[in-house]
Amino acid sequence: MFGLSLIILAGLCNVLVNANNVKRQSSCPVNVADSERRDCFKWVNASPSKCEERGCVWCEASSTNYPFCFYNDKTCPSSIADNAKVDCHPEPNGNKASCNAKGCVWCESATQGVPWCFIDQEVSQGGARCPVDIKESERIDCHPDAGANEANCIARGCYWCQSSTPNVPWCFAPKSLGYTMNGAPISTAKGYRVNLKRRQYPSWFGLEIDDVNLDVEFQTESRLRLKFTDATASRFEVPSNIPSPPSAAPNTLYDVQFNDTPAFNVKVTRKSTGVTIFDSSIGGLKLSDQFMSIGTYLPCQSLYGFGEHEHPSFKHDMNWKTYGMYARDQAPAGSNNLYGVHPFYTCVESDYNANAVLFLNANAQDVTLMPDPALYYKTIGGILDIYIFLGPTLENTVQQYTEAVGRPVMPPYWSLGFQLSRWGYNSIANMQTVINRMRQYNIPHDVQYGDIDYMDRRLDFTYDRVNYAGLPQYVTQLKQEGTKFIIILDPGISTGEPAGTYQPYELGNTMGVWIKDTDNTTDILGEVWPDDPVVFPDFTKQVTEDWWIQLCVDFKNVIDYDGLWIDMNEVANFQHGSFNGCPDSPMNNPPYLPRVSDNLYQKTLCPSHNSYLGSQYNVHSLYGWSQVPPTHKAAITATGQRSLVLTRSSFPGAGSQAVHWLGDNHSLWTNLHYSIIGMMEFNLFGFPYVGADICGFNGDTTASMCQRWMQLGAFYTFSRNHNARDRMDQDPGYFGAEVARVSRESLEIRYTLLPYLYTLFHRANLLGSTVIRPLVHEYTSDSNTHNIDRQFLWGPAFMITPVLDEGATSVTAYFPDSRWYDYYTGAEVSSEHRKGYTTLNAPMDYIPLHIRGGYILPTQEPANSTTFSRNNDLGLIVALDDFEEATGDFFWDDGDAIDTYSNLEYIEVSYSAIPGILTGVVVFNGYPSAGLLVYNNTIRILGLNYVDILDVRVNNQPHSLFSFNPTTKVLEISMANLFLNDDFQITWTPI
Repeated sequence: MFGLSLIILAGLCNVLVNANNVKRQSSCPVNVADSERRDCFKWVNASPSKCEERGCVWCEASSTNYPFCFYNDKTCPSSIADNAKVDCHPEPNGNKASCNAKGCVWCESATQGVPWCFIDQEVSQGGARCPVDIKESERIDCHPDAGANEANCIARGCYWCQSSTPNVPWCFAPKSLGYTMNGAPISTAKGYRVNLKRRQYPSWFGLEIDDVNLDVEFQTESRLRLKFTDATASRFEVPSNIPSPPSAAPNTLYDVQFNDTPAFNVKVTRKSTGVTIFDSSIGGLKLSDQFMSIGTYLPCQSLYGFGEHEHPSFKHDMNWKTYGMYARDQAPAGSNNLYGVHPFYTCVESDYNANAVLFLNANAQDVTLMPDPALYYKTIGGILDIYIFLGPTLENTVQQYTEAVGRPVMPPYWSLGFQLSRWGYNSIANMQTVINRMRQYNIPHDVQYGDIDYMDRRLDFTYDRVNYAGLPQYVTQLKQEGTKFIIILDPGISTGEPAGTYQPYELGNTMGVWIKDTDNTTDILGEVWPDDPVVFPDFTKQVTEDWWIQLCVDFKNVIDYDGLWIDMNEVANFQHGSFNGCPDSPMNNPPYLPRVSDNLYQKTLCPSHNSYLGSQYNVHSLYGWSQVPPTHKAAITATGQRSLVLTRSSFPGAGSQAVHWLGDNHSLWTNLHYSIIGMMEFNLFGFPYVGADICGFNGDTTASMCQRWMQLGAFYTFSRNHNARDRMDQDPGYFGAEVARVSRESLEIRYTLLPYLYTLFHRANLLGSTVIRPLVHEYTSDSNTHNIDRQFLWGPAFMITPVLDEGATSVTAYFPDSRWYDYYTGAEVSSEHRKGYTTLNAPMDYIPLHIRGGYILPTQEPANSTTFSRNNDLGLIVALDDFEEATGDFFWDDGDAIDTYSNLEYIEVSYSAIPGILTGVVVFNGYPSAGLLVYNNTIRILGLNYVDILDVRVNNQPHSLFSFNPTTKVLEISMANLFLNDDFQITWTPI
């Protein structure tokens, strides 16, 4: 069909007065019928200038029922010259729909004789048809916002094709949508730069970025960066400590390829196997001011990560699941976005190699997991900043990730003990009653918390001198008994105290530390726990760090605390935005709202509010991340020790200075299972010290639930029982002697194994390894392990199989391909269960625990506090593998000092076993008290397939204090009298 000379050209709209007396302007930039206009300015106070700022068209309509500001859907995506266009619709009466149905492009032209419908193999305008080159499983959603219908879809240049398969997008993007290379890739010192030019398609959300730079950095042999930025303007970028070396790394594990068909795409392949691990040819590359997206095919069906959510399984369901990420004060519930943001995943390839990817972005964002397999990532601000980690093992990917964002913090030894808390003791008398129950039943108790009820009217840096009279003296007493004390602090600082009476507010005013309104002058007022309105510190300012440290140090002189618990730091606000709400604007109500709860200001500040680093639109999810460094510095300054910072909100890198708990969970049986998933995920995110509130925070628990939860929680790396106000007591002594006994015995196992656990944390701090370890990390080539999330490991060697279901007295366990030993008896699990499931008896007072062959675990006689257990005798568990060999190591320092490893104030011992011989070698000794620790606890050697043991020698001297069980095949050696700072050798001779 050829163009007609009688068409109304762009800019020649006639003037008319409609029935509503709305006068239309005489000149419209594009010819889009009123009824076909897509609204480009949905906020109040639209104007031509505001419309133009969004890259849209302003033209008054025939009625106020139609938008005056609308998207230019007359965009022609083709770059074919008029004289090269081949008519695709010679039949009369053609239109855009009939043209697109032929797979051709419709572009109106003022030049007579030029086809309006023509063939262009490079592009598509979509249309109401089902293209054969796009499978249902790889559809990139073209209308992720609400209101998708055929007309709106086609107006965006996309396909409309209905499907009977649940959750499949009916509106999806052509693969040709996106960018094209503007010249060949340019070599740079770090890798490559690719200049990209946007292909002409209708805008989805306004303010498209036409010119884009892709910088490719070969940062290390195993880490690659893909950074998409606006070539003509700067945009917000997450402040990052990820090193960007000045030159490209040699001998990389990856290759990078650039293609321009059907649109620009980048592929990253693993050199050793040729497997493509990142492939954006699926489409979806879009960059605009408030919407950025990219899709990638995945080489895996086993994908883990993305957070923070309460996921129903560790391995993700790839069937069109969408998860939003935006920090929020939200108790775990379903797939809702929670306290932290972690846009990071790990992926097991079909040949069992592994890779990982980080999308470094702090704006509200979401990701859709697709069954192809593939994913579609979307964010509403910043840049697309993608880091790819090549592994090739799952543990390697986490190590490489934490190498980039920061190694996990080394916790103090006392923080590995059991901890007790609740919101709502309400008086020191009630707190003492609970603690006395702990003492009555001799339940280990290393840390006691003070929640907001210890404060005077919930004001930070105060304590209630009526209900908690004598608290400073009681904290001192607790510490003498071996129990540390941690206090909670919230960001909101009350503005309502009389002048001269509340230093936190007055000093903050003087130093100018508060978050501001859009005028950058007015302090934003919100509401949290204090009676009066509060202001919020801006932790992105250096002066705020100084203010915070001074307050924390001063309050240490009031209450002799040992650690700091920072809560409500998403930041939470009981007002939605402010007392006056939030102005209606693209920033506060963006054109695309990712799959997050409610809106961007629900229970927090307005996105338009400002901090030193930028608007809350950009930095909201960085609030907790920004509070962590000054709090860590405050804690170590105040205590002079390693201390501990526990944060609710988190972001990549925060784990280098803080630890995390899983938030306000529920006293429900399902939450036992969810806690394991959450712990394993946060170990991927660089937070190996993590746990859930044992027995649940919200709701009332039961004795049986709490008993089972105490068994499980004894093996959280962060082991704390905590619950909410106005709920029943749930400390382990509350339910009586039996629950107390089971809790104590479970915790005594924990305390016995603390030397092993502490050594794992040293490895995490040094190498970035996980501590709570999924079985798939150790047995990746065993596909049975890929779904396991009801069992977990401490490191590589200690397996926990808790009972998670009400009333159950047995549990199904999977035993991967190793020798496994029962922790309690030392007996080997029958080889017939290798690589198989079996049912284990698990009465109410028992949690199944197993040790993996090939490993040596250091142990210590337990006590009711690490203050005392650290002085007790040491032992070893030697679990032999199929070759009767095993290895292990032991890291030890004073447990509290700062940077003992870099200051060489530690001892490290390496253990090895071969048939008949156990050896301990001191690798390094800079710990002066090492000679005070003795291996006088039992040394157990498991898996000796002998009839009996004739002789045992310690350092070649006969040793008579041993026994051998011919049934369990366990050799126990007592009172070896070996000092930690000495090498040793133990031998045994079988009959």
